[in-house]
Amino acid sequence: MALTLYSLIQSIILCTNAIAVLHEERFLCKFGWGADQGVGGFGDDLGIKAQILNLIRSVRTVMRVPLILVNSACIVLLLLFG
Repeated sequence: MALTLYSLIQSIILCTNAIAVLHEERFLCKFGWGADQGVGGFGDDLGIKAQILNLIRSVRTVMRVPLILVNSACIVLLLLFG
């Protein structure tokens, strides 16, 4: 399999999908990464764990509709061009 621009885009979409489907109560709490972890106030220095949790929450919130559209476009492209 050749490394093409489409395969790079597809791998980025796959990783974004993986982040978007992580469920806090079922999966992340088992590892101590729940909703109550890493909550800081304004101006507080957040650790790397809190920053990753904020990234996961942001991806789930912001990328929900664009991921549906991009996934649909990828499926159509794969069906048309193999």
